[in-house]
Amino acid sequence: MVLKKMRTILSHMAIIKPGFPFRGVVPVVADGAALVVQMKDVSADAGVNWQGLVRSELEGRKQPDWLQNGDILVLIRGNHNFAICLEDVPVRAVCSPHFFMLQVKAQANMILPEFLAWQINQRPAQNYFEQFAEGTLQRSIRRQVLERLPVVVPPLATQQTVVEMVRTAVREKERLRALIANRERQMLAVAGQVLNGRQERNETWRTRQ
Repeated sequence: MVLKKMRTILSHMAIIKPGFPFRGVVPVVADGAALVVQMKDVSADAGVNWQGLVRSELEGRKQPDWLQNGDILVLIRGNHNFAICLEDVPVRAVCSPHFFMLQVKAQANMILPEFLAWQINQRPAQNYFEQFAEGTLQRSIRRQVLERLPVVVPPLATQQTVVEMVRTAVREKERLRALIANRERQMLAVAGQVLNGRQERNETWRTRQ
C-alpha cells in the first residue's frame, strides 16, 4: 500500500504567535528575569547561541509566551527567512518581534516539529516567502502570509527519516568546522615558528655584519 502525503497550510498545523513586543531596542538588564533571543543570536546551521543571549525585564501585565523545547522560531525580518526547531531551551526565555513562534497543534500530531522547521527552510517555502515578502531595504513576512504557507505532510516514518538525515548532516558540519579550525590553528603555529625563526636568523646575520 502506498501511503499518501497530505497538503495543507501552516495555520492548520501550528499555532502562530508573535515575539515579545519590545519597544525598539531590547533593554539589557544584567539581573533581568528573562533571556531574549534576537536576530544576532541565531543561524540556520547552528540554531540559537543560548550562551550569548542578553537578559532583560519584560514590561506589561500579559504573561509572556516562554519558549519551550519543540517550538519553532521563524525569522521574519531580513533577506533570509529561515526556521529553527528549539531544543535545550533555558528557563524563562522569549524571542524578539523579529520572529514568529510556532507550536505544532496537539490535534495535528501528524507532523514533527523538526520536519516542519526543515520544510520551511527548503526551496518551495523560500520561493513562497520571496514572492509575498514586503519591504525593500529590509524584507519582512506578514503573519497572514506565514499562515497561508503551503505545507506537505508525508507519513511520520518519512518525516523521521528526513529528521535523522538532517541531524547527521549537522553533526558532519560540526566535525568539519572543528577540523578546519584545528588545521588553521596548526598553520598559525607553523607560521609563527617559521617566520619567527627566519627573523631571528636575519637579526643574527646583521649582528655579525
